[in-house]
Amino acid sequence: MENKNVGYLLIGVSIIMVFIIFLFNNAMKDIVSTQCGEAHAPTCPMNKTINDQTNLSLGITGIILIIAIFLIFSKQSERVVLKKVEAKAKKREYNLSGLKQEEKQVFALVQKSGAAFQADIIDKTGFGKAKMTRIIDRLEGRGLVERKRRGMTNIVVLKD
Repeated sequence: MENKNVGYLLIGVSIIMVFIIFLFNNAMKDIVSTQCGEAHAPTCPMNKTINDQTNLSLGITGIILIIAIFLIFSKQSERVVLKKVEAKAKKREYNLSGLKQEEKQVFALVQKSGAAFQADIIDKTGFGKAKMTRIIDRLEGRGLVERKRRGMTNIVVLKD
């Protein structure tokens, strides 16, 4: 249930409580006036008790009303949705048939780390820049990897 709905519900309950409190107060004053008599009723100690109980009840109802107003005007908390990483990160099967050995080597480096700088792959494989560009172009063409530009270099990531 949303905070606003709870706030409106509490306001309704508060209004009903105030109505019941005043009904109870009038009934108790009628009982005191018949017990103590009309002349003695204003000074009767039961009147003070009735007033104290009425004030306490109205105070509690006021607190409930303040809480209701706070709930109405408070911002709804955002729902936190937790997803299972295992369910999302299913291992994709890659078709490596038809790849040359050097393409498989580059793909294995990217697959091992998930993402790698193109310059790091060049250092690890010992291939030249032009050759690496052609290899990554072929891997991109087969939909296995994706190149993302980062400043003066590229990051090669597995394609989802």
